[in-house]
Amino acid sequence: MDQGSIARILKQVSGRDEIQQLQKALLDYLDENTETDASLVFSRKFYIAQWFRDTTMETEKAIKSQKDEDSSERTHHAKDVETTGQIMHRAESRKKFLRSIIKTAPSQFSTLKMNSDTVDYEDACLIVRYLASMRPFAQSFDIYLTQ
Repeated sequence: MDQGSIARILKQVSGRDEIQQLQKALLDYLDENTETDASLVFSRKFYIAQWFRDTTMETEKAIKSQKDEDSSERTHHAKDVETTGQIMHRAESRKKFLRSIIKTAPSQFSTLKMNSDTVDYEDACLIVRYLASMRPFAQSFDIYLTQ
């Protein structure tokens, strides 16, 4: 991964969460180029739906694992509650971001964009690879290969 390009994109896109910044940059690119390739409309909707689903699944897994740990260890209960609260807050902020993107009409979305120079085709490919590498299957791929 080209960390320099990722850092450059993150500086150009506003936001607190790195993942949200990259998602916004990719959605901006897809929205900008829908006039030249109609399939990008589908791609944009697919990514939004997939990220929403991933956020929901990540939250459910984290809460389930903390409940399992909580049933085996009662001493760290206060710490678990704080961690669960952080997980829920992060998930809700990501869902709120995705809902705001869904509710925004494409014509309105283009007015929210910053420069069209922010992301080009190569940067969009890099963002997709980077975000895909964060998915559970990509992170456990080495384990599957060694088995």
